[in-house]
Amino acid sequence: MRHVAVSAIAALFFLSLLGACSSNSSNGPSPKPTPVEPVAKPKPDLTIFLTAEMKGSTEPCGCTSDPLGDLARTTQLVADARAAGPVLVFDGGSTLYSEVKLSESARAQELLKSKLIATALSNDLKTDAVGLGPYDFGGGAAAVTPPRHAINIASDSGVPTKAPEVIDAGGIKVGVFGVVSQDALSGVGVTVSEPGPATTKAIADLKAKGAQVIVALAQMTKDEARELAKTVPGMDFVLVSQNLPEPDEVRAEPMQVGESWLFMPANRGQVVSRLRLNRRGDGRFADALGVVRAEGEIERMAEQLTNLQADLEKWANDPTADKAFVASKKAEVEALAARQAKLRAEPLQIPETGNYFTLAQLKIHKGLACDPKLVEAKRAYDKESGLANVRAAAGKKSEPAAKGEASYVGSEICENCHDQAQEFWQGTLHAKAWKTLEDLGKEFNFDCIGCHVTGFEKPGGSNIFYNEPLRDVQCEQCHGPGSLHIDAKGEAKRSTIVLSPEESVCGQCHTKEHSDTFEFQAYLRDVTGPGHGANFRKTLGEGDTGASLRAAALKKAGVDIGQNCPK
Repeated sequence: MRHVAVSAIAALFFLSLLGACSSNSSNGPSPKPTPVEPVAKPKPDLTIFLTAEMKGSTEPCGCTSDPLGDLARTTQLVADARAAGPVLVFDGGSTLYSEVKLSESARAQELLKSKLIATALSNDLKTDAVGLGPYDFGGGAAAVTPPRHAINIASDSGVPTKAPEVIDAGGIKVGVFGVVSQDALSGVGVTVSEPGPATTKAIADLKAKGAQVIVALAQMTKDEARELAKTVPGMDFVLVSQNLPEPDEVRAEPMQVGESWLFMPANRGQVVSRLRLNRRGDGRFADALGVVRAEGEIERMAEQLTNLQADLEKWANDPTADKAFVASKKAEVEALAARQAKLRAEPLQIPETGNYFTLAQLKIHKGLACDPKLVEAKRAYDKESGLANVRAAAGKKSEPAAKGEASYVGSEICENCHDQAQEFWQGTLHAKAWKTLEDLGKEFNFDCIGCHVTGFEKPGGSNIFYNEPLRDVQCEQCHGPGSLHIDAKGEAKRSTIVLSPEESVCGQCHTKEHSDTFEFQAYLRDVTGPGHGANFRKTLGEGDTGASLRAAALKKAGVDIGQNCPK
């Protein structure tokens, strides 16, 4: 029977190829590629969205250039897919809280956020099955909601559970169950039996009920899930739900182990896995003859090409750039573009008979539309949790500094002697840190405030309730608490303060999660200058600044914000 040459992901190919380069250029940066026309693709019989290890995340930190992961965007993505055909949504667990054991200070906020997430899972995402993980226990076992799929936890655990079930979706009977490794819940005091026998029984029960496709929500590591799939046949798809990677480490293709296909999304909802199933009869599922692998490889190549192209354009305008080095990079771009063009030209076959699927790892990026109902729910949560946090800390200052140790005094005191430095600081983004939170209604949110005030929850510093003199990233955040510096006389003053902060000081807030473009020297160029380390600034010379790195990253990520989204 003749196979139809169709790319099941042609539209994605078109997007990913925008960063590619022609291999025919001999001078200067390689030109942009010729777009590929999308090709019609077979409509899936069923789409399954899968998330896991959200860890209490409703949205990403907005400080990065391309923030990923947002409950409102994911909800709208799923709603749009439902409008086009049958959809199921499964979550692997570890969903409700950002901590396994809640800290007392953040407890009120975490409990409110867990209610927002649980409601969204049930009413907005309309999740069909949810597994169980350690990050679901912050409010206690009995407070875990909605009821969870976990076939091998002790009956006296106190967790509301559901038995394996068969769901009819678009005429396909999908059996789903959750299984937990014996170590996964050790930190929350729940007894877990060996997963193999329970999995064998669950598969048999689901098949007896007519399940045509079986999905396991495996709250375990990749290695543990691989071992389970080796020893227990019968699972079609296994969602690995523990120790999930960051987005740049997510595999674009599934892993085949025996009869099963294993896959992992990213943690905190940053990348959502989407399975599209085409079923034409009994039997196992195949992965569309390499379509998925080709998609992943082309996407990775496109990202590499985009980055290399940007570097080439910069080096082409730099008279000091080493010509041999630039030539080698140009050859690297052309070779990579040629490999991508070869992959693109190869016909990708989709079978006319048999069952097959495609897996897409979807980045939940800022350009996606938001579900307006959830946007409003998140705003209400921000307001309610902020008030709850302030009430819980009312009248309480941070622990005082130990006798003989310095405490925080605030930049107004520093200005008495360092007025020029204060004037320079006021022109930096550090001086606007508190306002960025106020603009979003998150100034009393524990997820954000610590990096937008000075000395947060440090001896003699600020906290949720007491922070007005220490709002913004002030002098003492970099140079240390200043009370001893004020009291000291003469040369002794220098020894009471940090004159040149180490990178590790900045790294407390400028993490990859919150500050993806951070480079120490580049960022120092932004915060030193006339009145504040002017001579030191000269030693840094010309080069990238934090502002230029961020501008380039924002340009690459795009400026579009999805419909109904506040940011």
